[in-house]
Amino acid sequence: MTNHEVLLGKLTRRQFRERMDQGHLACCIIPVGAIEQHLEHLCMEHDWRSVNHVAVAVAQRLQPQVVVTQGLMAGISEHHMTHKGTLSLRPATFLAALEDLIDSMVRAGFKQILVLNGHGGNVAVCQAAWDQLLRRFQVNLHFLPYWDVLDQNDARQFLTSGHQLPDHLPGHAEEFETAFALAAFPENVDQKALAGQANPHLTAATADNGQALIDRVVDRVSDYVREMISGKRHLPVPPYYP
Repeated sequence: MTNHEVLLGKLTRRQFRERMDQGHLACCIIPVGAIEQHLEHLCMEHDWRSVNHVAVAVAQRLQPQVVVTQGLMAGISEHHMTHKGTLSLRPATFLAALEDLIDSMVRAGFKQILVLNGHGGNVAVCQAAWDQLLRRFQVNLHFLPYWDVLDQNDARQFLTSGHQLPDHLPGHAEEFETAFALAAFPENVDQKALAGQANPHLTAATADNGQALIDRVVDRVSDYVREMISGKRHLPVPPYYP
């Protein structure tokens, strides 16, 4: 099978134009995350890097139909600003930038767009605005925190803290995110700081369990996108009155 580039920014304008004109691209994923403190043991890029990891894996699984845009690295993180180094956008700023990215992809010709989220602080603001975005763009536009595809059975199977989930999923720099990082980008885990954590669930995190969770997330987000492309998963689009 031909290996197709899945990152929008890596395509030339001709390559993108030809893939669109030929009907090869059916959906785009816009990842949104955060750069914020993740306790003492995880790098601050975790939310941004994890959501991109999932988005790219899904696009590779579904190639050549899916492309991943460059999304929003910073998110709504005011609640972490006491920890220096955290980046935070005001909700209005975040939504304005996201709306412009969606607009760009709609104008490029996409009718199926998934905003894949990797940061809990972005959820409430996006959910509150989604009806208005659907009204404006009149396309099959979805917002999905990537962990929402997991359930209690997944948590019990792979996490020692599973009894607390899924309501607590993914937690903040806890077992889920630590296991994810150990599997996908272990260089982002300060092993000495991790060993010094008092929370036993953190020290119980393993790369194997993290990879199993990532695989399950990628499987289910891929199914979600397939259903968007096939028309099986379609949000009702409210009328737009210009």
